[in-house]
Amino acid sequence: MSGTEATLYEVRKGAAWITLNRPENRNALSAILVNELYAHLSEANNDPTVRSIVITGNGPAFCAGADLKSPPGQTIDGGGQSIPYPDVLKAILDSEKPVIVAVNGAAFAGGLGLIGAADIVITAEDVQFSFSEVRIGVIPAVISVVCLPKLGTHHGMKLFLTGERFTGAQAVEYGLAHRAVPKSQLVAAVAEEIDMINLGGPKAVSESKKLVRRVAELDIAQGFAETGEWSVRMFKSPEGAEGMAAFREKRKPSWVQEG
Repeated sequence: MSGTEATLYEVRKGAAWITLNRPENRNALSAILVNELYAHLSEANNDPTVRSIVITGNGPAFCAGADLKSPPGQTIDGGGQSIPYPDVLKAILDSEKPVIVAVNGAAFAGGLGLIGAADIVITAEDVQFSFSEVRIGVIPAVISVVCLPKLGTHHGMKLFLTGERFTGAQAVEYGLAHRAVPKSQLVAAVAEEIDMINLGGPKAVSESKKLVRRVAELDIAQGFAETGEWSVRMFKSPEGAEGMAAFREKRKPSWVQEG
């Protein structure tokens, strides 16, 4: 495991675990934490041994939102400009590898942006969420870009207007998370998702992520035309050939690790 006091980074069983590690301020999004998170996302994407990326938090909170004393995009200690928070959210969206967020504790305001941008979200069922910006006279502007596609205007309107708290179990109902489990089972639940991702071809998983985002932007005619060509490319790819051969020969494809 490596990292500084703001974040931790560890690769285990093909998954890069990035842990927000400022429990004393509830893992708030300080300039230094955001910089390190962005760097770790890049490191994981450039590591050929990594199949998926997990973001979680250390301590009782997942992320309390922006650190108002040291917000992202500002000058950091030692000089230099920090990475703007939208760049981190875009890095998650654009990642070639699936990004899983494991919500271990409270997630407020800007912290929900990481959840909105993630591909898969597993949460402890009793943790608290809140789009709390209105309570301090501001709005969840930037994170709305990644959260509203999941929430829709129906849930988004109520949660943005009221700033009310809701649980991990309710986050599943609202479309913001996929699974809610007892906190003691969170790591095991994430491991199940990682194992399922690892059964798929690395290129196929990456292309499937692109597919989900791309099709949402297309009309029906464009969708059929573009995805038809996409399908042909994948069937003709070396990975597609290996997968079909493995199916015919009743064996595991080459990307599935034994044991």
